[in-house]
Amino acid sequence: MSCGIWIKEGYANMKRPVVIGVAGGSGSGKTTIARKLYEQFADSVVMIEQDAYYRDQSHLPLEERIKTNYDHPLAFDNDLLIEHLNKLLNYEPIHKPVYDYKLHTRSEETVYLEPKDVIILEGILILEDERLRELMDIKVFVDTDADVRILRRMERDIKERGRTLESVIHQYLTVVRPMHLQFIEPSKRYADLIIPEGGYNQVAINLLVNQIRTYLQKQ
Repeated sequence: MSCGIWIKEGYANMKRPVVIGVAGGSGSGKTTIARKLYEQFADSVVMIEQDAYYRDQSHLPLEERIKTNYDHPLAFDNDLLIEHLNKLLNYEPIHKPVYDYKLHTRSEETVYLEPKDVIILEGILILEDERLRELMDIKVFVDTDADVRILRRMERDIKERGRTLESVIHQYLTVVRPMHLQFIEPSKRYADLIIPEGGYNQVAINLLVNQIRTYLQKQ
């Protein structure tokens, strides 16, 4: 794979935000990479997390909402995500949704986001949808071994979400792992750049930083 400029042909001489998609399995380190990129270009970057675009389920009783498979493509409202990305690409502001994991539905709150020259889109299934891929200029897949991912997920869910070890293991074996093998792992073939070990791969992060900096200089 060439390490040259990946910006889509035809956009080099026009004012348009660049879209970097960062995908990978749960616990892969994709969020760490996205945040490190954001920190490098905070004044020029807007961050969009696919997790914010889980479908609204307010029309369903709570007992039905808690059964949601959050690792399946149908759990996401990609239509709204694409609508918001297109607005940002046209330098229009958006109101990003906020998801309430306790109620398992979309919150009434939103986050107002101004358009920027760089859009970082992060999520487990952003490469699975062809419509999203078409909007991306750089497609990244963070590829981390399964044993590392499950350990990171255990630590996060137990410490940050108050879950038991048994519930984390059960969810991983019955939902997370099957969905990863069926949908997330196959989407790796669409990536321009595959990054092993996530946020610890400083060489890959530096490469992305240089690509973004070159684009901003051209802008």
